[in-house]
Amino acid sequence: MAVYTCPRVFTSSSSSYCCRHHPDLATRRAAADKPGPRPRLAAGRVDATAPFHGLSSLILRFPPNFVRQLSTKARRNCSNIGVAQIVAASWSNKDSDLSAVPAASAVDAAATAADLVVPPQIGAEDDRAATAAIAASSAAVDDVAVFGNGVQFGGLPDLKDASFLSSDGSIAIHAGERLGRGIVTDAITTPVVNTSAYFFKKTADLLDFKEKRATSFEYGRYGNPTTVVLEEKISALEGAESTLMLASGMCASTVLLMALVPAGGHIVTTTDCYRKTRIFIETILPKMGITATIIDPADVGALETALDKNKVSLYFTESPTNPFLRCVDIQLVSDLCHRKGALVCIDGTFATPINQKALALGADLVVHSATKYLAGHNDVLAGCISGSMKLVSEIRILHHILGGALNPNAAYLIIRGMKTLHIRVQQQNSTALGMAKILEAHPKVAHVYYPGLPNHPEHELAKRQMTGFGGVVSFEIDGDLKRTIKFIDALKIPYIAPSFGGCESIVDQPAIMSYWDLSQSDRLKYGIKDNLVRFSFGLEDFKDLKDDILQALEKI
Repeated sequence: MAVYTCPRVFTSSSSSYCCRHHPDLATRRAAADKPGPRPRLAAGRVDATAPFHGLSSLILRFPPNFVRQLSTKARRNCSNIGVAQIVAASWSNKDSDLSAVPAASAVDAAATAADLVVPPQIGAEDDRAATAAIAASSAAVDDVAVFGNGVQFGGLPDLKDASFLSSDGSIAIHAGERLGRGIVTDAITTPVVNTSAYFFKKTADLLDFKEKRATSFEYGRYGNPTTVVLEEKISALEGAESTLMLASGMCASTVLLMALVPAGGHIVTTTDCYRKTRIFIETILPKMGITATIIDPADVGALETALDKNKVSLYFTESPTNPFLRCVDIQLVSDLCHRKGALVCIDGTFATPINQKALALGADLVVHSATKYLAGHNDVLAGCISGSMKLVSEIRILHHILGGALNPNAAYLIIRGMKTLHIRVQQQNSTALGMAKILEAHPKVAHVYYPGLPNHPEHELAKRQMTGFGGVVSFEIDGDLKRTIKFIDALKIPYIAPSFGGCESIVDQPAIMSYWDLSQSDRLKYGIKDNLVRFSFGLEDFKDLKDDILQALEKI
């Protein structure tokens, strides 16, 4: 994975596109070149003398016919791609002092300029100034640091500079953005970079990139600036060295398993898990000679036996699990596996990084279906893997071969969704716990599965390793398949659908939604009874949800 930097895009021999530096840039860079520690601003922020901030001050000058080519629709979208400010700052007729254009009025200025009948012409004086600016910007590239992970931008501050943020909520909002974003824009929101490839100014630059003397983006499947922002945000929240975004949660799980388990290897997983994950482990991995031991989530003895009898490469499980919300003692299983040289990966989709820090508890990797709580709005598919640089890089190599790249528009939606992650999760935790207690006491509910209830088999464990119990409650109606269908159909608020973790409540009957292709006896092998209900609580008012569920129960 490589990193793209703006000055590389503009060729010094081209008269069509030129660059200017903001007047403050020279002063700031001069200050940055002085020996000694960099001055810091309030709250521990790095001063704008950092290379990234210098690059963000570049002002671009476009050719005269750009005004005619800019359509009304494109002008509306300017703010999304950082063009509005660029256009506003550069469309001034024979005005070499571009500092007079205030950033706050960029969008209005761009719209006004685009309506001119005759576009402004670029004079010889402007050309000479632009040529000088290009030389300065080329020199600025030399100051861009090359990071070990190969995906971060030059000049990004280390996460340690964010030590003034004490909560997950603040980190989810600012990590990867205010704390350092390598996209040249003054927009608060991260721009969407819609491109399939990136170009090099000359072959020498390409050779520098290939021989690791310089960093750049190369091809859309290998990385995207918008996606990098999202990866940085999730890494900060998980406390991980690196994060890899993929096209879906299943893509993340399957690529991880294929990358880390060698042919003929052995894995350990648990009985309760997402069905498609189980299908992949039981039917696809054996074709590669990979075998598996499947144990109860709480059966530590069975794990020890599997580790003793087999050369286990990976222990892969969910915590909490789907759909019975069983919890795994992450610290204990990590200690046991590491003694035998096995890796531990936890699918933390149900927990979220807000409720559980799997890496801090000892796991080597954590996987999420970002489709669920991270994105949080039922409008995007994505998956992610977080962990050490070494392991994530190994997975990234296979990912680049297989594909499954995340679309940058999807990355933007997840970035936006994560800004409210902590508030959403806290609300869903509260609603789910309150409703679990009500359901547990209801005569028409046979059993409730929720780690926040004292009768849950891993309740004490969940209290130890989680700060919240999640927004999903599974329960069994006191009745058969038809009576359970009647209950679900009587509900007015939730959608009958797969998935969970969004703002809208969702309900499903796993026997039908996920296991209907199996016979009743085969469903029971996985503990899936016909009367099982999985309810994902959204952000609706608690009283509305309670009243809706109680009225539906009264109708059966």
